[in-house]
Amino acid sequence: MKKVAIIGAGITGLSAAYYLSKHDDIEIDLFEKENRAGGKIRTHRRDGYTIELGPESYLARKTAMTELAEEIGMGDELVRNSTGQSYIYSNNKLSALPKGAVLGVPTELGPFLTTDLVSAGGKLTAGLDLFKKPAPLYTDVSVGGFFRRRLGDDVLENMIEPLLSGIYATNIDELSLMSTFPYFKEREEKYGSLIKGAIAEKPKSTGKPTGKKQGQFLQFENGLQSFVDQLLKVNTERGVNARFESDVESIDKKDAAYTLRVNGETKIYDNIIITTPHFQYKRWFDDLPLEYFKHMGATSVATVVMGFDEDQVKNDIDGTGFVVSRRMDTSITACTWTNKKWKHSTPDGKALLRAYVGRPGDFIVEEKNDDEIVRLARKDLDKIMDLEGDPEFTIVTKLKHSMPQYKVGHKSRIDAIRKYMEEHYPGIRLTGASHYGVGLPDCVNQARDAVDSIIK
Repeated sequence: MKKVAIIGAGITGLSAAYYLSKHDDIEIDLFEKENRAGGKIRTHRRDGYTIELGPESYLARKTAMTELAEEIGMGDELVRNSTGQSYIYSNNKLSALPKGAVLGVPTELGPFLTTDLVSAGGKLTAGLDLFKKPAPLYTDVSVGGFFRRRLGDDVLENMIEPLLSGIYATNIDELSLMSTFPYFKEREEKYGSLIKGAIAEKPKSTGKPTGKKQGQFLQFENGLQSFVDQLLKVNTERGVNARFESDVESIDKKDAAYTLRVNGETKIYDNIIITTPHFQYKRWFDDLPLEYFKHMGATSVATVVMGFDEDQVKNDIDGTGFVVSRRMDTSITACTWTNKKWKHSTPDGKALLRAYVGRPGDFIVEEKNDDEIVRLARKDLDKIMDLEGDPEFTIVTKLKHSMPQYKVGHKSRIDAIRKYMEEHYPGIRLTGASHYGVGLPDCVNQARDAVDSIIK
């Protein structure tokens, strides 16, 4: 019988255990350093609230997570977000994202020409995208450099960057295009213009009423933690041996097998799937080709949840929150009006806000305590919104070094490391958010790919 160890019981590790458990001839041990499963996923329930302290949801168009939820019997518990206008805080006010804009790329002339997010000169510069030839083919370029060339500074910094930066928490002028949004380059090549491409690929209207627009994100009615709990339960029922408070101290190669030392004990495995953050690797490997991971950054972020009575929050805007232009002098980078976005999250008569703090290069999360972070967030929110009185409660969640930075050249370096591992450590798979995608469905996909490679 083949023996496989999985290190890390976050979404990647739990998913890998599930896909491995479909094969009867494999013994699976799942090791987790902490005393719980889920990694960054953490749902807090209190007084009728369902509050996400880590990731909030996932993109519905990335179907891996939905497929897994259906397989473990949770398909009926999925809920879609409420929809509304997206807003950007720029020029010291909230402005609606122009209708039809796709990740900040305009697809409709009228709304773009009338938006106050972009200056007249910025609109003219963006219009030149229709006539610019694609840049020569390259291996990678920064997201900032790519969009500056196509659409100019104004559109990048007041529309595109606020929408994208919250996903990767990396300086947009260092963020790898080919590791994050390669389809923009593909669109440029195919259509000769980002705007032409966005218009061509925009879903066509049939002219018939289709009812209310559906939200783009999915959650579970009892929170993401309920998915983690069910996935762990199914894994355990299938014979996966989940061991918590189990720190993997060393990994040693011996012939075609590997010896793990965990809490002072040793055990031999045929294969290992490692799903931990990349900065853990240096404990187990000193090889030169892994040098990239030793210097790869990870941004620290924090969320500040505030619960109010509904009448304390004067907010009649048809929207679910806003993101902040980096031209604004704020500590927060975004705020979700959670009770508007997720109806199941908040009791009747209450309002729930979730502000995000932490930019690449700042040290607020490391240097400020919880009370100071709450004060910074409230100071910014009071500039942007009309809030009366103190919240009923606040919850600060610090996620230190939680957002891996995909800088220019990231994909080619990861590809090289993967090739090196296949040659020198053929039984080990490195995977997870530090590699090919930070979203929850991306991690599920990577787990499935790692299992497939082991089975083959």
